[in-house]
Amino acid sequence: MAHALPAGGHSDHLATNTGLDNRKLLMWLFLGSECLFFGSFIAAYLLYRDNSVVGPYPKDLFDIPFTSISSFVLLMSSLSMVLALSALQQGNLRNMRIWLLCTALLGISFVGGQAYEFTHFYREGLHLDTNLFGTTFFVLTGFHGAHVTVGILILLSMWAASYKGRVSPDDPLPLEIAGLYWHFVDIVWIVIFTLVYLVEPA
Repeated sequence: MAHALPAGGHSDHLATNTGLDNRKLLMWLFLGSECLFFGSFIAAYLLYRDNSVVGPYPKDLFDIPFTSISSFVLLMSSLSMVLALSALQQGNLRNMRIWLLCTALLGISFVGGQAYEFTHFYREGLHLDTNLFGTTFFVLTGFHGAHVTVGILILLSMWAASYKGRVSPDDPLPLEIAGLYWHFVDIVWIVIFTLVYLVEPA
């Protein structure tokens, strides 16, 4: 691989032949593998959700208005993530911290809503081993919730690191990479919300 140096003349992180920083390329490769990961779970859910021989079934449990609000909250977190990166690139650390914390709080609200939904479904009799719908639903949405939780921890760690000078306008790439991950989990949820909650079984 060719090693390109930035205009400043030095860099601790080497670029590839594509012109992308190694860190960013690795994140894109990781996200590509995650597409396959979630794609397999979504396919499994769509294949097996209608094969349950006992209830409860999706139509018995889903609260579309509640999940729509939760989805909107997560979608808005993508906007605040963009604003956080923009503020950092403009050298405004104060606004960056505000928007970064806002993004994390929106993510926490989404995970809280998902925890509430899981608890409600459990009380209604849907467990991981109740039927095929329960198994595929909890595995798919549970893994997504885990990814969002990881994203929240990344955002909070970067927010804390900014007070120690480890996140600065001189190198906004770490925050940009965190943003790529965050936008990915948001997009995955939009796909899950559409296919799982809105598309009626045939």
